[in-house]
Amino acid sequence: MTQDELKALVAQAAIEHVVPGALVGVGTGSTVNHFIDALAKIKDRIAGAVSSSVQSTERLRRHGIPVVEAAALDRPLPVYVDGADEIDHHGYMIKGGGAALTREKIVADLAERFVCIADESKLVDTLGRFPLPVEVIPMAAPQIARRFEAMGATATLRLGVTTDNGQPILDVRGLKITDPLAMETEINQWPGVVTVGIFARHKASLCLLGTAEGVRTLRF
Repeated sequence: MTQDELKALVAQAAIEHVVPGALVGVGTGSTVNHFIDALAKIKDRIAGAVSSSVQSTERLRRHGIPVVEAAALDRPLPVYVDGADEIDHHGYMIKGGGAALTREKIVADLAERFVCIADESKLVDTLGRFPLPVEVIPMAAPQIARRFEAMGATATLRLGVTTDNGQPILDVRGLKITDPLAMETEINQWPGVVTVGIFARHKASLCLLGTAEGVRTLRF
């Protein structure tokens, strides 16, 4: 199976975790696009969606799925469905390759369960091979880059990209993230960091992993 076929496979499997009659949290990215397309087939059975990006919002609305603003919620979402750039065997993830990490983390925080959908290439023993995205305030970017350099890593601005919040992203290479929760906590304290793309406090509840043998379910 191609990588795109694996993405479609896990996206369809995620439909089983959508709660009938409720809102569903929807992430961002190529795998989630398949999920949105699958969600459109059952749109009459859900109350709508809470989206993590302008891109996903537009795709949902094209399918006629109502989109509710996160700020309007008065109760938790039953489930949030999103992809990952990397996920380890504990459910910790690196996210932000699609530049939506801040809003993804906000919607994930509103949900009772995080269902990660990914192909098997995203499963790793240790996070860090994929460049770690960090959304930053522009005036702080050089200082934040120097902090990463002191850790033995290299941080570069993602050229031509700003987030839906209007901020730039640093991509950090050369990290080996052996303690995701501790590193997320530390980087979050640096002045000028909006969001770091380590999802440890908001890790996956389960991962639907697309493999050549079918969908493998990992529970954390």
